[in-house]
Amino acid sequence: MPLTNPWLSGAAPTRLLPRADLEERILNLLSSQNMAVIATTNRDGSPAATPVRYFSLGFEIFYTSWNDSAKSRNLRRDPRVSAGIFAPLAGQASSRGAQLFGTARTICQGPAELDHWRS
Repeated sequence: MPLTNPWLSGAAPTRLLPRADLEERILNLLSSQNMAVIATTNRDGSPAATPVRYFSLGFEIFYTSWNDSAKSRNLRRDPRVSAGIFAPLAGQASSRGAQLFGTARTICQGPAELDHWRS
């Protein structure tokens, strides 16, 4: 199967990559995919992983969520978050992906913006 993403072509690295090369590969992956699995922590300490559609800006990813969703409640209580992004291909290439760790923050929209999504 031909690969259209140059990040996936060639063999997997067999050594640590220089930081600039690794960052380039991660940014390429983030810009070529749109699904991630967001991991948060439930109140009892157990993990909660949820697939989301995301948009990226550099190493930051953005996704929408209702305020009363489990992941939003979890992030209000504990903003630590992890996101797993991978290229859904068959064979060895399917194991290529990235996991980002960070702190989430909520960007709220006003009533006018919410009306747009309700209509």
